[in-house]
Amino acid sequence: MEDRIGQTVRSAPGGEPRVDAVTSRPAGPVLLDRSFGHADITVLRHEVARLLPGVGVTGERLSGYVLAVNEVITNVVLHAGGHGRIVLRREGRSVWCVVTDSGPGIPDGYQDSHLLPGTDEIGGRGLWLAHRLCDEVTTATGPIGTSIGLRIDLAPLV
Repeated sequence: MEDRIGQTVRSAPGGEPRVDAVTSRPAGPVLLDRSFGHADITVLRHEVARLLPGVGVTGERLSGYVLAVNEVITNVVLHAGGHGRIVLRREGRSVWCVVTDSGPGIPDGYQDSHLLPGTDEIGGRGLWLAHRLCDEVTTATGPIGTSIGLRIDLAPLV
């Protein structure tokens, strides 16, 4: 699907594409909001892992979500100019991580993140992993940058 400014928009399997990489719900508490570059990847991975248990993300869900965030920020550093911004916030019974960059956009061959890249291909697994580890992944990409939203649901209240 293309929006009115020509950006390609994709969402998680079974989900409807959105023009924005985050939902239209009112913003919740911001857990993390910062710019990053190459030297910040490890620091951000540890910071996200430290913050999420405080809002109820633990165990394998925590490990998977941190891996998905790490893959997306690493893609920004390697393929989108080396710098981006990460915003991690709680929204209702979910946590959203939105990573933005001002790179050239995701090439068409890498946008179908539902297909596992071949074993002979180098790279291309970051978004594929994110789609498997998150409850929803949204992507808005074009020639002026990319915004990827990663959502994970919090454990039900007991």
